[in-house]
Amino acid sequence: QVQLVESGGGLVQAGGSLRLSCAASGRTFSSYGMGWFRQAPGKEREFVAAIARNGGNTHYAESVKGRFTISRDNAKNTVYLQMNSLKPEDSAVYYCAADRSIFISTNTREYDYWGQGTQVTVSS
Repeated sequence: QVQLVESGGGLVQAGGSLRLSCAASGRTFSSYGMGWFRQAPGKEREFVAAIARNGGNTHYAESVKGRFTISRDNAKNTVYLQMNSLKPEDSAVYYCAADRSIFISTNTREYDYWGQGTQVTVSS
């Protein structure tokens, strides 16, 4: 069992930056691939970024590539999402998730554990 707690969301102006954190419980954090997803009101949850167990491989949605960076610190059981050049369309609840598979996945159904989410609002 893995428990995930996101933090770092908030209100920011367009062009600004935020850094989200996701702290995981348990001693097996390095056994999970980690992903960030987001969900805006009235829309389906969508993939944002993912990182492999050892941090050696990452993958991004096209809409955030070049602006967002996912990273992880296995010693701290934490995964991060650095978000730069934020746009109003980035506004959503952001969720982190853990995947037991060795492969990076963009599919919500592949992830086994989810956090409660943190709100990101970007004003124009």
